[in-house]
Amino acid sequence: MTSVPGRRSSTFTRLLRHGFTDPAAAERLLDGPELAAVRDDPVLLEALGGTADPDLALLGLVRLLEAQTGATGRQELLDTLIAAKPLRDRLLGVLGASEALADHLARHAGDWQALVTYEARDLHPGVTEFEQGLAEATDPVSLRVAYRRCLLSIAARDVCGTTEVSETAAELADLATATLRAALALAEADAPEDAALCRLAVVAMGKCGGHELNYVSDVDVIFVGEAVNGADEDKALRAAARLAAHMMRICSANTVEGTIWPVDANLRPEGRNGPLVRTLASHRAYYQRWAKTWEFQALLKARPVAGDLALGEEYVAALRPLVWQAAERENFVPDVQKMRRRVIDNIPTAEVDRQLKLGPGGLRDVEFAVQLLQLVHGRADASLRSGTTLDALKALAAGGYVGRADAAQLDDAYRFLRSLEHRIQLFRLRRTHLVPEDDADLRRIGRSLGLRTDPVTSLTREWRRHASVVRRLHEKLFYRPLLDAVAQLAPGEARLSAAAARERLVALGYADPAAALRHLEALASGVTRKAAIQRTLLPVLLGWFADSADPDAGLLNFRKVSDALGRTPWYLRLLRDEGAAAENLARVLSAGRLAPDLLLRAPEAVALLGDGDGGLRPRTRAHLEQEVLAAVRRADGATQAVDAARGIRRRELFRTAATDIIGSYGTESQPAEADQGALVDLVGGAVSDLTAATLAGTLRAVVREGWGDELPTRFAIIGMGRFGGHELGYGSDADVLFVHEPRDGVDEREAADAAGKVVAEMRRLLQAPSADPPLIVDADLRPEGRSGPLVRTLKSYEAYYRRWSLVWERHALLRAEHVAGDEDLGRRFAELIDPLRYPPAGLGEDDVREIRRLKARMESERLPRGTDPKLHVKLGPGGLSDVEWTVQLTQLRHAAHVPGLRTTRTREALAAAREAGLISADDAEVLDEAWVLATGVRNAVMLVRGRAGDTFPAAPRDLAAVGRYLGYGAGRAGDMLDAYRRTARRARGVMEELFYGSS
Repeated sequence: MTSVPGRRSSTFTRLLRHGFTDPAAAERLLDGPELAAVRDDPVLLEALGGTADPDLALLGLVRLLEAQTGATGRQELLDTLIAAKPLRDRLLGVLGASEALADHLARHAGDWQALVTYEARDLHPGVTEFEQGLAEATDPVSLRVAYRRCLLSIAARDVCGTTEVSETAAELADLATATLRAALALAEADAPEDAALCRLAVVAMGKCGGHELNYVSDVDVIFVGEAVNGADEDKALRAAARLAAHMMRICSANTVEGTIWPVDANLRPEGRNGPLVRTLASHRAYYQRWAKTWEFQALLKARPVAGDLALGEEYVAALRPLVWQAAERENFVPDVQKMRRRVIDNIPTAEVDRQLKLGPGGLRDVEFAVQLLQLVHGRADASLRSGTTLDALKALAAGGYVGRADAAQLDDAYRFLRSLEHRIQLFRLRRTHLVPEDDADLRRIGRSLGLRTDPVTSLTREWRRHASVVRRLHEKLFYRPLLDAVAQLAPGEARLSAAAARERLVALGYADPAAALRHLEALASGVTRKAAIQRTLLPVLLGWFADSADPDAGLLNFRKVSDALGRTPWYLRLLRDEGAAAENLARVLSAGRLAPDLLLRAPEAVALLGDGDGGLRPRTRAHLEQEVLAAVRRADGATQAVDAARGIRRRELFRTAATDIIGSYGTESQPAEADQGALVDLVGGAVSDLTAATLAGTLRAVVREGWGDELPTRFAIIGMGRFGGHELGYGSDADVLFVHEPRDGVDEREAADAAGKVVAEMRRLLQAPSADPPLIVDADLRPEGRSGPLVRTLKSYEAYYRRWSLVWERHALLRAEHVAGDEDLGRRFAELIDPLRYPPAGLGEDDVREIRRLKARMESERLPRGTDPKLHVKLGPGGLSDVEWTVQLTQLRHAAHVPGLRTTRTREALAAAREAGLISADDAEVLDEAWVLATGVRNAVMLVRGRAGDTFPAAPRDLAAVGRYLGYGAGRAGDMLDAYRRTARRARGVMEELFYGSS
């Protein structure tokens, strides 16, 4: 047919609009004799435009028409095509998506008739229907033709959206099952004497076994054989091996009709080196004695499909218990994780970014994560024992082992990736898992998946998005510590019966198993999702609680937190999914009273125990002050503002306590800190920074309420003692001095009155009864002590120190540091006191004698009666006081000439004295070790008892908990006390030489 130019131009435009990329070639095909009768039919052009590749679909249609027998055959096809929309969509859909199936139709021109029927049974055929479709096959060639005809109908339903991806994969697995049966029947027909000697079962593995096969894939199988009719077993197994090998050749060999797919038996025991067929007893013996972890993972999908199905069921039933015991093997979880990493490492570098199956964020990431969760949790929960990935994922979500949102995202991503894999393989029916690079291929695939607007860009974006989701969730689920912990539970512990739980509780050292059982019942009973997740968590948590001095308290505290947060959707999800959160919580709740008390006042602080948003890292003073001041600005008044500041302080105290506990006790994923000194410094710095930020916020709140933007006098707070030295403990008071300076033009009385009111109101608000711990502000180190005014002007301090200051006051000023308020005023206060605390001429002998006298008096008068002095970590021999007074005497003598000594921090000053040769390295090490240990004991006592103390607890359980904090296991409290006495004794010897013995 010849077209006029105008008509050609109109057709050309229409073809472009319908998605043709080569409209000139398309127009020539439309002008050919095959389509002459329907060339201008808009129905045909519209249908072609709806395919993945209109050019490919049109070419395939012309080839199919050419293959028809005579004009009658072509006309019948055209008439049916135009009249029947289901056939039109199916046939053109296949032709536009699969060059290989178009080739098949061109060779077998009548097979298009397989797409005509559109009945309910045709929508979701099973093995029986596929066996009927293969029934006429009498040799390998005719089997391939029949197989492709069945495959044609599956592909048609797939590309038209009649079936979704999981149904398509199941149909492909059912077709593979029918094909294996047909191939085995052909093999038995060729060797009836072999068939008479043996029972042979074909067990599908991998994707075929899991009902999730690809268009082109190896079909993994395992063969099981047995002798029949008294036949010799060796002869029977050889006969079975011949049948099996023949069946494999029928499916795998190339013929004029190509191949079906390779049958792969390499998952059998010993792989290629093992016999092709084994008896059931031989299989069982191998898996009991020799099988590796991955072999049990492979058995998850085992399913009898052909041959003697009863024997196949016996095989699966015999090995199923071994599959669900695999997680109890030593290093099971790390082995599976290592295997996944090894797969990725073996991908060629050039293919990693295109690997849809094996690469990061690929299908294997979903499958490995799901299978690992199944193997760990499926021991006790039979609902998880599906061989199909998406069904197993659904069961994991229903059981609470995976978050519903995570499961939904994984399901969505897996379906997309499998659909992409199907479309890639469908084109040429070749086994590949690489996303193509050619734009034409990407365009066809994108359109086939419904991405019609800029399909190349849209496909790439969607693929990367889903791969990113898979990679993130794979890392989250596949590598979470809780999984390994659950796997390490003894058989039967993954779910606790009452009797088993009681026995386990007694064995783990719970003092009151009856009460513990009540807690377990309250937490885990019922059919709610919350209870299901608790049943997963509790067996592991019980072990972690038991690794403490007071497991009963840990379980009780966990129940209290869970009750408080029971309706909070993120709580159990955090414990299940987020790294070490569950183990961290267990350690914190069973380590003593302080951290649980802080947490129970605001249970949402559990979120700090996860890995995200900084987790357990204490925040800097700048960040703390910024948050506190922001909260003060938002508050309606001083009371509300200080309540907010105290709430932040409580939360951050919990964060610091949790960091301290986990750093000292350690967890399975985070071993205990090797350097206890680093933890001591961390706690002292964090609590001191938090106290400074709280005072800054309180000062701002009081000034704003009483005076607006500006106080009539400049006002600064000077930290003293441990506060100024960045060495505060959890329950320490804040030792301070208050200093002010009237602004220009302000009367001194007015300024003093304002400053006094600020101090009084700050102290009142910080100590007011509240759910949050109070902050005691102690100003007793001020001039004249309790008899002197709470706040003085800078000039007043100058006059006092010039005329009246005593040596103990200069001594106390060594720890003075500006902590809040006017920075310039604080700097000038430091300049004022520097000559006092760092005297240019050092100390005179009278001053040295006075300091020694004060030290001796303090030891004799302040040590509590009835206390063992050798175990008093503050005032006892070798305790904090010995170390600090020795260091501070060195500072008073030499700081004027040794800049490194001009610090408020004990350990820094001690290091500077060592560097300057004022204290030997050995002596400095002894003093440092004693100071760190004594400070650690004070921190431990506060964490364990919930109140400050300077001696080791008397209660055995509390003493054991302090020992656990210091690295001493059960039953080693005596070793801890002996070690403290030795360390203190050595420090006392150094102190007596340096403090009392030197001139």
